[in-house]
Amino acid sequence: MKRDYELGFILSPEVSEEETRSILDRLGQIVTQYDGQVVKVNQWGRRRLAYPIEHHRDGYYVFIDTILTPETVIELERTLKVSEIVLRYMLIKRDAKAVQKERQEREEREARAAAKAEADQAAKGEEEASEVIIAVPEISSDELADAPAATDDTESIEA
Repeated sequence: MKRDYELGFILSPEVSEEETRSILDRLGQIVTQYDGQVVKVNQWGRRRLAYPIEHHRDGYYVFIDTILTPETVIELERTLKVSEIVLRYMLIKRDAKAVQKERQEREEREARAAAKAEADQAAKGEEEASEVIIAVPEISSDELADAPAATDDTESIEA
């Protein structure tokens, strides 16, 4: 039975971007290997810790919303315990009602964005279709010679 979880962990401040990416990739592999799903990854970045952990005052915060099976939870916890760059982690089961409400809001937001994009595309199509083509009659050289000369409306005003 799959459930919604939120995984939060703090990495050592000396960790490089490559190491951060590698731990995220490893956690993603574990989730997909056990038939889970990563819903959202939220990297807060480097923040001040409330109290020193292993003589570190700062840490790199990461939060991941996932849908997991119980076997996946066990494997994730084992991986995070073994990793030396993870200072602390917490894996909590999310409230089903809150998750349902969040998904519904996300779907509504996506539906509105899709409708807006569709409306914009339709309006763009109408603009292209409503372009007016003005036909200019051809003027022969005789008619052009008979036409009055153009006047210069920009006469200088002397004060």
